[in-house]
Amino acid sequence: MPNKTIYVADKDLPLYTRAQELAGGNLSKAISTALKRYVDAEEGRLEGYEEITVPVGPGTGRKRQRQRFTGVKLGEWVRSNEKKAEIYRVYRSRSGKFVIHIEKTPDFIHETNETGWRKLLGFGEQSYAMNYGDASLEVVETLEALKAKIPAELYQMVAATAEAPPVQDLDI
Repeated sequence: MPNKTIYVADKDLPLYTRAQELAGGNLSKAISTALKRYVDAEEGRLEGYEEITVPVGPGTGRKRQRQRFTGVKLGEWVRSNEKKAEIYRVYRSRSGKFVIHIEKTPDFIHETNETGWRKLLGFGEQSYAMNYGDASLEVVETLEALKAKIPAELYQMVAATAEAPPVQDLDI
């Protein structure tokens, strides 16, 4: 196995020491793990993907679990009434799978100070508030599997864009 020498600035020495502690005394393992994540993120970025972090589980705040993946958003769809909202987001992961993120609010309030046609068209002063109830994340392999999991309107939008590459290189 080849040896590589890494020179560490004095100010960075505590960081390397802590990384070695967290890796069970194996600094090489810590550096390799960090480099794998860095290379994966940069290759994805160059391909047009981004790092996405979404909340998952019940409730809000710091205790709510977050999950992260590399992907590109294909579509978003919201259904709401006076009290609740459902927000569907569909992403394509870097591996080609489809990621479905669903947020459901327990309470949703929409108010407007206008009446008549101005209210119907959304003109005038409006306010709304919502808190997040439950959020889930599901991964499916194919468009066909995706179709059964999301609203038909969102599926049509996603299916139309799913095969397109996230970045198109133009020879101009």
